[in-house]
Amino acid sequence: MHNDIYGVQILTEEDLCDSYLRNIDITLKNVIVDKSIMFSDVLDLNNIPNLIVYNEPSLTVEDFDVKAQDNWYMPVEYKNMDIAKYVLEQCNKDFELQRVAEELLLYQDKNLFPLLCYCKYLVDTMRKHNVVWGVGRGSSVSSYVLFLIGIHKIDSIFYDLSIDEFLR
Repeated sequence: MHNDIYGVQILTEEDLCDSYLRNIDITLKNVIVDKSIMFSDVLDLNNIPNLIVYNEPSLTVEDFDVKAQDNWYMPVEYKNMDIAKYVLEQCNKDFELQRVAEELLLYQDKNLFPLLCYCKYLVDTMRKHNVVWGVGRGSSVSSYVLFLIGIHKIDSIFYDLSIDEFLR
């Protein structure tokens, strides 16, 4: 098995034979195989329903990254969520509103609203399944918006942490 420049795992003939000999059911997921396997005399590829023959992508790594950044795997209600409105509604005082407005402009300038929506989905999912996560770590604790979403438990306003530490 090897990975292409995008991180896609591509199985070789040896990998498929090894899976067969170890009695590993590879039919449960998509199987991406090298083109050379299609001409194999050893393997019967008709028994693999989710077989995908690998073709070298025509995108550059940079173009692939840009395209992949638009794919956030979360429910539609989170994708369509007005995250700015949600975060602003969490504020109780004027100085909180001012800090959040400042941070949201920075997030918007860096086109990070989809990331904030995903963070909200992640926190909600972890809470729903009683997953425990850390109190906070690194420069992310300087973001009051992330505090309000629930990513960390450090109140950056209380500790007078500058957002400049996070979004440089």
